[in-house]
Amino acid sequence: MPAGIEFYVTPLHFFSIFTLSNHLVLEKLLKAHWVKDNTENTPPKMHHLVYLANKTKLLFTEEETNFFNLINQFQLEGRYPDYKFDLIKKYKAPETKNILKQVDIIRLCLLKNL
Repeated sequence: MPAGIEFYVTPLHFFSIFTLSNHLVLEKLLKAHWVKDNTENTPPKMHHLVYLANKTKLLFTEEETNFFNLINQFQLEGRYPDYKFDLIKKYKAPETKNILKQVDIIRLCLLKNL
């Protein structure tokens, strides 16, 4: 960042960026697998990670499927201000770090299998 420019992000903005961007990473990679596995059509204009995952040839554990469901809440309901505050209260630093680690593990697996 250039010197002299201050950058301040409120906790709400950071949480919104963090959660939505992590959902998008997984969504876009699952859609890439959709394209790879379903050459006759294009991915749907939807954001539900479990649905997208089930339409690929990849096999996911129950734990991974549950994690996709967890991440879905950040995209679907995380856009509404009242719900964002509830999520911020629920997911403190330790929980957020665990989510980030799990997203990274799944991200790397999805990239490896493309």
